Amino acid sequence: MAASLSLLPSTSTSSSSSSTSLHTRSSLNPSTPRLQSTGLRLPLRRLGFSSVSVDFARHVSSKIGVVGGKGVRGVVSMVKKSVGDLTSSDLKGKRVFVRADLNVPLDDNQNITDDTRIRAAIPTIKHLMANGAKVILSSHLGRPKGVTPKFSLKPLVPRLSELLGIEVVKADDCIGPDVEKLVASLPEGGVLLLENVRFYKEEEKNEPEFAKKLASLADLYVNDAFGTAHRAHASTEGVTKFLKPSVAGFLLQKELDYLVGAVSSPKRPFAAIVGGSKVSSKIGVIESLLEKCDILFLGGGMIFTFYKAQGLSVGSSLVEEDKLSLATTLLEKAKAKGVSIMLPTDVIIADKFAPDANSKVVPATEIPDGWMGLDIGPDSVKTFNAALDTTKTVIWNGPMGVFEFDKFAVGTESIAKKLAELSGKGVTTIIGGGDSVAAVEKVGVADVMSHISTGGGASLELLEGKELPGVLALEEAIPVAV
Repeated sequence: MAASLSLLPSTSTSSSSSSTSLHTRSSLNPSTPRLQSTGLRLPLRRLGFSSVSVDFARHVSSKIGVVGGKGVRGVVSMVKKSVGDLTSSDLKGKRVFVRADLNVPLDDNQNITDDTRIRAAIPTIKHLMANGAKVILSSHLGRPKGVTPKFSLKPLVPRLSELLGIEVVKADDCIGPDVEKLVASLPEGGVLLLENVRFYKEEEKNEPEFAKKLASLADLYVNDAFGTAHRAHASTEGVTKFLKPSVAGFLLQKELDYLVGAVSSPKRPFAAIVGGSKVSSKIGVIESLLEKCDILFLGGGMIFTFYKAQGLSVGSSLVEEDKLSLATTLLEKAKAKGVSIMLPTDVIIADKFAPDANSKVVPATEIPDGWMGLDIGPDSVKTFNAALDTTKTVIWNGPMGVFEFDKFAVGTESIAKKLAELSGKGVTTIIGGGDSVAAVEKVGVADVMSHISTGGGASLELLEGKELPGVLALEEAIPVAV
């Protein structure tokens, strides 16, 4: 299927005027079901993409160290040995170094304002406790320059203890004699929280001697910190050279299952929603998704670069002038791949970038000088929602507008509510980290989504097909044919 896209006003729906209409056109039989809304026509069925999805799955799988085997989804799920593969005899009495991502936000009084990442780490820790392991918990917090009291992990202890149902012991360091004594006194099923591993510059430099000191505390290693799996740090990659086995925690495994498995071999139609302010920050993701999705929705500030690339006036909206040719190239690539691209047909514009700005709704083709687009418009929301009703798998990364301002959060919040509705109908919904997570949390629908990624940067890199050092370093599982 070939698709073409133009953003110039439509004068006719005939084939002779297709180059001047705001819609996608298909070379499929005219009887193919279509969605008609605000001049935008979208094919509702996709055919002939199975070979592309399998090829892409193999490509992504190879990036994270998949061994060959039958059944892309099954093999991807088993790509790395998981903590669940270890038996009680493997764990009982063993010191287990668990790298978690407990990098939670704290207010000025050192109170946790969002404990999502702590809660996400609990299943792995509880599994180890239940099997008689001695858990040595490691994490970073913030970006400290040396020992920085405000980035201490101490404020996390009460919440961790509450969720685990035991008193978590806190070390004042992450290496050294005092830490070794605490480890030695740790009972089976006990948990010791080490101090912020980034208090040492050697952590981010992945210095072997530092990694060796961390590893000396334990008998085996579990990485459950997806949020830092894209970093080759001492506690995420270096320690694996000294601890065997080195396996994935339940959270890390779930991230791989969804962001590689469900996305590489999705139930179709498969839609991707990409937003955010700049095309430049999402180039890799867009190019990657064009290889495998059926419908690509674009929103956020990046749409104005696409508009201008099509010859439209965008007023004072955000535009990356050096990315205009790239935007054109991406549209052409979508056409060549047979991917239906949906750009907003109307936008909410403002006379200034402020929460109290004057605003109004205009067609995407009629943004006046001096005004800037800050959200997608109501017609776009309706069109997007109608198209999303046809899907079986949806991944979302990036807001539709400046959702920090309530007046310009409608588009983003509408997408969040729509995905929640679709989740209830059995559609696989994947929220790919960052601002999209904040949006579903704000709307209060996070709990109903199929999967919410805990790692913004890591999820983006994985979707781009990049190598994740923290994943590559783990032991491979035996592939299982499915």
